[in-house]
Amino acid sequence: MSVSPLAGNDKWVQPERSALEKTPDAMPFYPSRASTQGRHLTPEMFDSAETCRGCHQEIYRQWQGSAMAQAWIDPIYQALLQRASEATDAKVDNFCIGCHSPIGMTAYNTTPADFRKPFTPPGVSCEVCHNISAVSGNDNGAYVLTPSDNGKRVKFGPHRDAPSPYHESNYSELLTKSEFCAVCHNVSHPFNSTPIERTYDEWSESAYNEQGIQCQDCHMTPGPGVTINPGKSAPMGKQRDHIASHHFTGGNVTLHKHFGQPEMAERARNMLRSAATIEVLTPKQSLLGGELATIKVKVSNVGAGHKIPTGFPEGREMWVDFKVTDSRGNLIYRSGAIRNGQTESGTRNFKVYLGDKHNDVVELNVWEVDRVLADTRILPKGYAIVDYTFTIPTGIQGPLLLNADLNYWPFSQKLVDELLGPGKIEVEVVRMTSVTQSLAVQLQLAQKQ
Repeated sequence: MSVSPLAGNDKWVQPERSALEKTPDAMPFYPSRASTQGRHLTPEMFDSAETCRGCHQEIYRQWQGSAMAQAWIDPIYQALLQRASEATDAKVDNFCIGCHSPIGMTAYNTTPADFRKPFTPPGVSCEVCHNISAVSGNDNGAYVLTPSDNGKRVKFGPHRDAPSPYHESNYSELLTKSEFCAVCHNVSHPFNSTPIERTYDEWSESAYNEQGIQCQDCHMTPGPGVTINPGKSAPMGKQRDHIASHHFTGGNVTLHKHFGQPEMAERARNMLRSAATIEVLTPKQSLLGGELATIKVKVSNVGAGHKIPTGFPEGREMWVDFKVTDSRGNLIYRSGAIRNGQTESGTRNFKVYLGDKHNDVVELNVWEVDRVLADTRILPKGYAIVDYTFTIPTGIQGPLLLNADLNYWPFSQKLVDELLGPGKIEVEVVRMTSVTQSLAVQLQLAQKQ
C-alpha cells in the first residue's frame, strides 16, 4: 500500500534534538536519552515496589494493576522488542527498554535475552518516577535518574510536607507537570528523528494546556476526567484533599484482560467511553426508493486532552462501524466491519499511518519508519465528519434504521496474531459510544413531484 506523504501538519515535525546528543559520552544509554549524571547505578540503590507497599498499601495495589507495572512483561511489547532487536542487531534495545524498564536498563543492563530468564526486571515501578530529579528533553526517555544511596534514601514527590520514617521526601514540581510524562510519551525514531508518538505534543498544543490541566489530572484520578481523591498516601500520612491515584488509567482493555485484571479493564473501558461522542447528521427531507443517499456522521473528541486515539501508531485505531437496516432488520449497507482480523477496506477510521523510504505503509516494523504518511485522528475538543453513500432499495417500506458505533482497539487482531501466534490473545473491541437514528423513506420514486 502506498500513501501520499503528509503535508502541512506542523504537529508532526522533527523535534529539536538535545545538545547532549552532540557531546561524546553524554548519552551512556544511547539511543535512550536517559542520564544518571555520570553515576554507575546498581540494583541495591533501588527499593522494590514491595518495600514501598509497607507504608503505601493502597497505592501499591493500584499500581500493581496498572500498565506501568506491566510495562516490561507486556507480551506485545516483548514480542515486538524481540523482533526489533533481531532486525537491528540490538541497536534499538535501550531505546525501548529505557521507558519499559528504566531500572532494568540503568542498573541491570537488561536485554531482550532476559525475557527467557526467571528474573524479571522491574517495569515502571515506584522507584522510577520517585527517583527522577530532572528531565533533559521531551522524548525518548530523557529523564535523569538519581537514586540516593548515602544514608536515608531520598524520594521525590508532589508534597512539601510528607515526612517518612523510612526515607527523606523532597518536593518536586516536575512530578505534577505533563513535562514529566513527555519523556516516554513523545517518541521519535532514534536514528532519523521521525515522530512516532506525540501524545505530549498533542496535549501541549491543546486547550487543556492553556487551562492548566495536566496529564496527571486525568490519568491519576479515580475516574475519567478531572476528579478529586481525598485521603492519605500512607496510614501515618497527612489527610489531603487529593491523593494521586496510581491506576494510571489508559485505554488498553486487552492488556488488563490478559493479566486477569477486571477492575482495571473496566476502568479502561470507562475512560474510552468518556472520550468521544457520535451523532448522525440526517437529511432534513425524506428520501425515495431507488435514490442515492449520503449520510454524514460526526465524531467529537470531548474528553481526551490529546488526539484520539493516541500512542503506539501501528496498533491504536478508532473507527466507525456504520450500518443501515430496513424495518424488518435486513442489512442494506455496512462499512466498518472486521474481516480477517482487521477493519475492512473503506472503513472510516482514525489513526496514524507511518511510512518507509519507499513511501509504503509500515504496519509493524517501526524501525523501518522514516516518514508520516497520514494522520486522521481527532484533535482535543475537535471533531471529524465522515460520510457514507448507498442506494435505497426500491419498494422499501417504512423508515430505515441508521446505526453508528464508534469502536476502538489497541491493536488489530491481525497484528497480535502475527506477533504472538493465532489464539494467544483475543483483542477486545470496545464500543466507545453509539447512535441510532431513523431515516424517512417514501415508497415510490414516482410519487416525487
